[in-house]
Amino acid sequence: MEAKIYDDRGKEAGTLKLSASVFGFPWNAELVRQVFLSERANARKVSAHTKDRSEVSGGGKKPWQQKGTGRARHGSIRSPIWIGGGISHGPRKDRDYSEKINKKAKRKAVLTILSQKLKDGEILFMDNLILPQAKTKHAREILSSMPVGHSRVLVVLPRQDAPTWRAFRNLKNVSLKEARNLNASDLLSNKFLIIPKDASRVLEETFSK
Repeated sequence: MEAKIYDDRGKEAGTLKLSASVFGFPWNAELVRQVFLSERANARKVSAHTKDRSEVSGGGKKPWQQKGTGRARHGSIRSPIWIGGGISHGPRKDRDYSEKINKKAKRKAVLTILSQKLKDGEILFMDNLILPQAKTKHAREILSSMPVGHSRVLVVLPRQDAPTWRAFRNLKNVSLKEARNLNASDLLSNKFLIIPKDASRVLEETFSK
């Protein structure tokens, strides 16, 4: 398998040989869906929380005696039927939405999405992507030379590179990720991928095991 390589001006600079163990997987919609939903569930943060009758303040004393008042009997003002009492069946922050994802399934889902994006022409390989200075201007020039339009773009870096990271992170609809940390959610949330040649090697080393 081979793919075109572009330079920082968007011109073809040769070809890159790709491994079928990374970019040669058939599409598996059910697997991708399962892994994607599991990753979204694991990233979910639960903040909504209501207090039940054991957590609200007050209510240590019986409001009035059991009999003789003509009113309904009550044992505590913490009761959910009282204003200011506990909440019944409200959202609780201790709820766990996480789901287990098998490593093999997660890995295969990433490879499946990469393979499909390659078939659809949504992966652009670059000869090199190293910015000596953290200038957003330079990053914008590189991006404008690529056939990505105004679509969301994920820049896959071979390693943490501070100048390049700072230059691209200010651009709208652009996100960055190290190759070894790719997941299904990142790939599906962005239409185009820009992958330097060094990052493609990291992908093969990480996901073809």
